[in-house]
Amino acid sequence: MILDLSKLFGRSKTSKDVAKERLKLVLIHDRANVSPQFLEMVKSEIIKVISNYMDIDESALDIQLTKTRSEEGDRVVPALVANIPIKNVKSSGR
Repeated sequence: MILDLSKLFGRSKTSKDVAKERLKLVLIHDRANVSPQFLEMVKSEIIKVISNYMDIDESALDIQLTKTRSEEGDRVVPALVANIPIKNVKSSGR
C-alpha cells in the first residue's frame, strides 16, 4: 500500500504544480484538437470507472491525448495514453 503524506497532512498543489498541469492541458489540446474541458471529462470518467475495481493513486495519474501512427503506418491518428498507478485491486471484482 502506498501512503501519500501530502494527502495525510492536507498539502495542496503549489502554483508551480497547477501551472504545469494547465500547460499540459494546453499542449494536449494543440496536439489532439480537443478542448481541455473535454480531456478533463474523459479523465474524470476513467477515474470513476477504474475506481470501481481498484484503488489508484490519483496524484500520480497521467492521462494524455496525443497522436501516433496507425498500425498500417499510412496516417497519424489520435491515441489515449494513460499511466495509472494502482495501489490495490478490490476483491469484490473477482
